[in-house]
Amino acid sequence: MKVLVLGAGVIGVTTAWYLAEAGHEVMVLDRQPGPARETSFANAGEVSPGYSAPWAAPGVPLKALRWMLSRHAPLIVQPRPDWAKLSWLARMLSNCTPAAYAANKARMVRLAEYSRDCLGELREATGIAYDERRRGTLQVFRKEAQVRAAEKDIAVLRAGGVPFEVLDADACVAAEPGLAASRDLIAGGLRLPGDETGDCFKFTEGLAALAAARGVRLRYGLAVERLVAEGGRVVGVLTDQGEARADAVIVALGARSPDLVAPLGLSLPVYPVKGYSLTLPILDEAAAPVSTVMDETYKVAITRLGDRIRVGGLAEIAGFDLSLPPARRATLEHSVEGLFGGAGDLSAASFWCGLRPMTPDGTPVVGRTPVPGLWLNTGHGTLGWTMAAGSGRALADLMSGGRAAIETADLGIARYGRGSGGGGPLRPARA
Repeated sequence: MKVLVLGAGVIGVTTAWYLAEAGHEVMVLDRQPGPARETSFANAGEVSPGYSAPWAAPGVPLKALRWMLSRHAPLIVQPRPDWAKLSWLARMLSNCTPAAYAANKARMVRLAEYSRDCLGELREATGIAYDERRRGTLQVFRKEAQVRAAEKDIAVLRAGGVPFEVLDADACVAAEPGLAASRDLIAGGLRLPGDETGDCFKFTEGLAALAAARGVRLRYGLAVERLVAEGGRVVGVLTDQGEARADAVIVALGARSPDLVAPLGLSLPVYPVKGYSLTLPILDEAAAPVSTVMDETYKVAITRLGDRIRVGGLAEIAGFDLSLPPARRATLEHSVEGLFGGAGDLSAASFWCGLRPMTPDGTPVVGRTPVPGLWLNTGHGTLGWTMAAGSGRALADLMSGGRAAIETADLGIARYGRGSGGGGPLRPARA
């Protein structure tokens, strides 16, 4: 089968890889000059199945109000009117119930753990290198209240059979010696030894090269303008450089996916949630993290990537704005300097932002649509790097006429009901 994959981020490239492995003829299209130039470029670097959980959770609305009032706010909601934003927020709030949280987290962990296993197999088969480390994730609590609140997460981890360690301040320092100077700031920690880290950009760029050697065509620097449908079936796309046709089209365009599928009558509730990162060269090896440390107070991840430290986090709901406010940089600097003071050279740090494609229930949208020939692999939010390999492999299995190794029925767009294509007439775009 001839397949078009729209988007050369980590989701699109991993999907293309697995499709090529399955024997399909694959072409990847992207507007950037190379792979992983947008949201996949400088993310926090975590492959964290254990921390796969929806943002929509009981108690989050009240927490969000407190966060937004703090000096180094982990959450910012821009007040500019935006119907898509308001609709998405309303749907997210409707998922802040115990039952919805449990269901959403269960399927996210299912996909994330499968994805970690797929990533390990892929790494073993190809020898791909991307500054990877398999030394777990440590969530650091600065307040006793955070330690007590973690009991709910621990119960979920225990129920899901996810290995974990509850640590006091001294044990946190033993796990991450670079925290020694900030030991007095630490009330405790939660460590997940099964988590991994790695540079998503290096991985995606390397896998794209391997995919090309396997016969995948990667076309960069062209913009997809619309899907082409004939007789109610998607048969290709129109780009600014002409038309490309295929037997199937996969939309893996992150936060820009909804606009592309909307003319076909599909309402895809994916909204851009802006995240920021700093990348610092290491100055002091002994003071640097050995893996990922999650600063619970500021919702910031501090990750070791080779000879660099990646500091990533925050959530800003501001549409497609890509500005870089100094206040956001200050929050990232405050977090890393507070826990790992002097470890990296802040004066030489690169400051970046990306638009995470978030669904209101936290789970990505992976699978077929009601429109023949059209498939989706998008909406992974902060967990694109964590879920990429599993999403790509599962979708390739489904498109090849087989069954995925995990349950995928609840990952598709149909879960959003009427208006998502789960009911009502479709409006195919004109060819």
